[in-house]
Amino acid sequence: MPGPPLLVTGLPRTGTSWTGKMLEASGAVTYVNEPLNPEHPPGHSPGVLARSPDHQFQYICADNEAEWLPAFQKTVALRYGVAAELRRNRAPYDLARMMKYATAFSAGRLRRRRAMIDDPFALFSTKWLVERLGVQALVLVRDPVAVVGSYRRFGWTYRPEELAAQTLLVRDLDPPPTELLDLAGSDDHVAKLAHLWRMAYTAVDKIRDVDGVLIRRYEDLVREPLKGFRELYDAFGLPWNDRARQRIEAATTATGGGESGFSWSLKGGLSRTAYRPMDSEQALTAHVGRLSEQDAQRVRDITADVAARFYP
Repeated sequence: MPGPPLLVTGLPRTGTSWTGKMLEASGAVTYVNEPLNPEHPPGHSPGVLARSPDHQFQYICADNEAEWLPAFQKTVALRYGVAAELRRNRAPYDLARMMKYATAFSAGRLRRRRAMIDDPFALFSTKWLVERLGVQALVLVRDPVAVVGSYRRFGWTYRPEELAAQTLLVRDLDPPPTELLDLAGSDDHVAKLAHLWRMAYTAVDKIRDVDGVLIRRYEDLVREPLKGFRELYDAFGLPWNDRARQRIEAATTATGGGESGFSWSLKGGLSRTAYRPMDSEQALTAHVGRLSEQDAQRVRDITADVAARFYP
């Protein structure tokens, strides 16, 4: 039997795609990209996950699992729903993506590979996935100023209205996310993102002792990728070999890559956010200057108590 399925998560812009691809280099997993992403693609693809997300950072727990458990059981078993996909998505890109995933899922089952879900939008559902499906989870954390700066680079924000609509998540968050909810309708995007980071990693800190959950700092993996990924391969029972080592070396020594570089997508053109080779050293400083010093200090102040638990 293959080992348990894997989950790579953390807030967006914490290196989940890069980390997932480095684990995929083992040849022992089938990569599943962001099934809980609220945008299509990659989300709302019922062939991959038979239940579509209703919210950004969809929260799943015992109280709503009836509608999610069968869908995830099928996904981690690498059973692709061709008929369901065809009923919803029939554009040329969707059909190409369907063929890619249907083939990958079938090959994964035949070769006894483990499903590996790369999904930052599964962050708040990590504990449920671990305890209910036996998933082994890797949660990535990255410096809050770097995360907020990276969000702002792409013009991204967070809508607290999304949080307010998830009553189960609001109920289970401790402490209550009052400051973030109070920013609904605000144009202060830096404050909203800083409070999102604080809320997210407060929740992560509470599951650090859950069996099956590993927490790693993005910066540590970037500084020493071979050492860091060798440890992750051992922790997850993935085969470490020359192929994996060479792919990780090649992916972390691109000249001048930083967070830029490029990655071709099925849609054609360049993907701004997908995994791409990078210069490891430059990746640690690429966020500098994306926020004013005043905004960077605001982020540090808002997140200070939680950040200290991960960056003592």
